[in-house]
Amino acid sequence: MSADARPRPARWRSPAGWSLRTRLVAIMIGLLAVLGLVVGGTAEIYLYRSLHTQIDNELGDVAKRATFQSNRNQSNPPPDLPSPTNPEGGRNLGGIPGNAIVLEQADDGSLIGGPLRFLEGSVEVGDLTDEQKTTIQDEVPADGTKVDVTLGGDLPQYRFTKVTKNNGAVFYVGLSLEQVNSTLITVAAFTGCVVLGSLLIAGWGGALIVRRTLKPLDRVAATATRVSELRLDRGEVQLAQRVPEQDTDPRTEVGQVGAALNRMLDHVGNALEARHASEMQVRQFVADASHELRTPLAAIRGYAELSRRSRQVIPDEIAHVLTRVESEAKRMTALVEDLLLLARLDAGRPLAQDPVDLTMLAVDATSDAHAAGPRHYWQLDLPDEPVTVIGDGARLHQVLANLLANARTHTPEGTTVTVKVGAVPDAAVLQVIDNGPGIKPELVPRIFERFARGDSSRSRAAGSTGLGLSIVHAVVTSHHGKVGVQSRPGQTVFTVMLPLGPPPVVPTAEQTPQELHPSR
Repeated sequence: MSADARPRPARWRSPAGWSLRTRLVAIMIGLLAVLGLVVGGTAEIYLYRSLHTQIDNELGDVAKRATFQSNRNQSNPPPDLPSPTNPEGGRNLGGIPGNAIVLEQADDGSLIGGPLRFLEGSVEVGDLTDEQKTTIQDEVPADGTKVDVTLGGDLPQYRFTKVTKNNGAVFYVGLSLEQVNSTLITVAAFTGCVVLGSLLIAGWGGALIVRRTLKPLDRVAATATRVSELRLDRGEVQLAQRVPEQDTDPRTEVGQVGAALNRMLDHVGNALEARHASEMQVRQFVADASHELRTPLAAIRGYAELSRRSRQVIPDEIAHVLTRVESEAKRMTALVEDLLLLARLDAGRPLAQDPVDLTMLAVDATSDAHAAGPRHYWQLDLPDEPVTVIGDGARLHQVLANLLANARTHTPEGTTVTVKVGAVPDAAVLQVIDNGPGIKPELVPRIFERFARGDSSRSRAAGSTGLGLSIVHAVVTSHHGKVGVQSRPGQTVFTVMLPLGPPPVVPTAEQTPQELHPSR
């Protein structure tokens, strides 16, 4: 799996992918949520303790009233309490709230009594199941501590206490927590709604405030983006982009970033101007030197050739020297011509704009290559219809000739070299394919650089100056095309892609041979 195909975490799952604006709003909402939970939880705890304190006080008062004048030897509840045999009771039950539970423990350990219900001025005593009575006896401690007991069934949670009188009578008295729990739930729900509403309002308002606050940073980022889109690698660069003055206030953090970016752009602009001036000087020097060297080199070649044609007998040693002088003069002339061509292309010298039939160009160049390297196998793969582009025919011929010379020079005899012509949408395609040993991987990224040599075969003795492929790249680029190479042992493919017409936009040349087919 390639690096680009690896699964990436979703933006909203990983905070690392959030924007600064989103992070600030999320942090603000998170802090407010924690604050709301702390305040709401504190209020809920305080209310819980306050209500339980009140009900504990009320439970103590009810216990006193319910056990007043009790008698341990009675088999029934005291006469002041209602019972199934004494519904009205023997005493005014004022002060005992409704839904209270009053139980007396009999001599055999059973509990007598139940929940009190006040209905239309009368009092009824309900009944409890044996399981509920057992739960009360098990969970209510004997030391009088007040505890919450859940009875289940249709009875809500109760607050119970155990009262032991001086005469030995034991009572279990409980008050319903239904209103307490209802109040706590109501307050909690109300507090939660208020907190949630506050978070929504704070999030909306915070997003507006953060967006307005970060506007200067957006302008700084926009300036940096515009600078990043400029071509800074070659030619004269007008680096006029700057952060607006309003965003360079050193008293603010964004202003400090903006001011620093402007200073950096000033330094980069000065460096680019110095680089361009130096490049222009070097290019002018190369052009002038190449132009001036053409005349003396032509003279040297002429005198060497004239000496060899002399009727006077020349010693063999002198003849050999003159032959070598002429040979080296020819090689130096080719080098000077290449340097002069590169200097002119770098200077943006306009090329011819004529229709060029790439099919015939491939036939002619391959024929020349066959004559120069008869021990290689030369093949053509041409479409049925001509492929025509607009450009400089002589320079495009030189491109193909250099590619074929490169294949002939750096592959052993017997290598098959195929020239393929075709077309893809918006682009004409020229390919030179050989089944030689391939190019070293470390050389491929810089193979189109000037004077690039990868091994001993790329030596002066082999006739290579190291400028052939750089000329290919310069000429193709001047035609608004692209050139690329793919190489492995047994197959090397140089691909040239030229626009068929305006606009001069062609796909990448880094494609496998199988992806490019001649048009039929």
